[in-house]
Amino acid sequence: MHTVSDPNNVLLAGDIIDWATTKTAQLTTLIKLIAALMVVVAVLMTYWRTKSWVGTLVAFCLGALVLWGIANMPSLSTKVGSEVNSAPAPHPVVRQITPDAPLVVRGGHLL
Repeated sequence: MHTVSDPNNVLLAGDIIDWATTKTAQLTTLIKLIAALMVVVAVLMTYWRTKSWVGTLVAFCLGALVLWGIANMPSLSTKVGSEVNSAPAPHPVVRQITPDAPLVVRGGHLL
């Protein structure tokens, strides 16, 4: 039996990183499995409640879209981040009011 306090047992950082990577992969697989199970239950409940193939097909398509989004979360998050970061910076609109300019009010807003 090896323990952490055993001087002959050496834990390397690579072993810990491999363990953490394995556990993370297992957790993401579990989350995807639970999401797929919830989609199947939702599709079956939709059919049981409505007895309509159209409603069941819509529920199936929406469930497939949710599963696709969960499976592609890293790709989607980088795309959203790049879109947000590449957006132009907002520029404030400044209007100079001079004493001789007429004030026009429409709909409660000063024009």
